[in-house]
Amino acid sequence: MEGELLLDTGAFVALVDRDEKLHGECVAALEKWTGPIVITEAVLTETLYLVGPDWRAQKACLEFILRGAFQLVPSSAKSLHRVAVLMERYRNVPMDFADATLVALGEELETDWVFTLDRRGFSTYRLGRRKAFQIIP
Repeated sequence: MEGELLLDTGAFVALVDRDEKLHGECVAALEKWTGPIVITEAVLTETLYLVGPDWRAQKACLEFILRGAFQLVPSSAKSLHRVAVLMERYRNVPMDFADATLVALGEELETDWVFTLDRRGFSTYRLGRRKAFQIIP
């Protein structure tokens, strides 16, 4: 597996929460990945909200970024324009802001690998209207 891996919220939550049903599967998938793992600020924000107000869980999420395990990629004005187009195109799926930032980032980085538990959304979304995502786990 080459290129960058886009990390989505559900998989990130499952990585840090041992009580999540797919925790083991997500940890195993992460251990097999050898390339860079990228995350958007929207995904980080959504993940911190979903793990709850417990500081230990939030700190575990932040430590992935601070240790350099995941690369945080901020949105640019150009990528936010693309996000708006994507959210309108997929409004019937629906596509939320965090997912849209990942699709836009995938197009920017020219990667189709996504680490997500949202198979419905990411099997529907396309990169540049044509290319399907490769979903793990």
